[in-house]
Amino acid sequence: MILIPVVDLLQGQVVRAVAGNRSAYRPIVSGLCQGSDLLTVAQTLCEHCASSQLYLADLDALQGGPVQLAQLRTLLEALPDLQLWLDAGFADAAAAESLRGQLGPLADRVVFVFGSESLHSRAALAECFDPLQPGSAGRVLSLDRRGGQRLDAAGCWDAVDLWPRRVIVMTLERVGSDAGPDLDTLRELRAKAPGAMLIGAGGIRHEADLAAAQQAGADAWLVASALHDGRLPRRIR
Repeated sequence: MILIPVVDLLQGQVVRAVAGNRSAYRPIVSGLCQGSDLLTVAQTLCEHCASSQLYLADLDALQGGPVQLAQLRTLLEALPDLQLWLDAGFADAAAAESLRGQLGPLADRVVFVFGSESLHSRAALAECFDPLQPGSAGRVLSLDRRGGQRLDAAGCWDAVDLWPRRVIVMTLERVGSDAGPDLDTLRELRAKAPGAMLIGAGGIRHEADLAAAQQAGADAWLVASALHDGRLPRRIR
């Protein structure tokens, strides 16, 4: 199972995500490192997971504010081998391409994540993942839900024919909740898209959960709390 460590960034600090209740997020307290500085936490998590990939949720942008551009630049410049998966509340392809222009050459190492909670229309979904559009191969779709309800104004969950090769199954109510992964939803989506790379998110507590998720059809998992709490051992490259 591929592990992709996660940082949730709010006003320049890494915070602990719990059940998608963003107003209650507080600076991370980690068993792996001191403080909530983005670079420190990101480097520590990547080393612990033996990963060159990092998922970053820009909570400022996701809540309608500006992208934390200076922090992104600092991270990408300091870790030249990092591939950054970035969810910054992109409503359409134009929003991601605007940020690409601001990042310049650093954007070559950014995978743009388009969340169903943020995409504003079915047309925007289709444009984002149209194989004839520049940059579409480097994009990921996140199918988001909270409290059992799909966050999906654009109808992403049912538009299987528009899904890209990589799809995140984001169960926000299980993030940081110690409730275990949502394997039923994972199995449902695996049946709909047998050839996709499915990346789960939310609920992982220990290695047994990862094994169960892999058996249910997950190719990778986004993790944070179980790492900070010392429940997933260090991996060796």
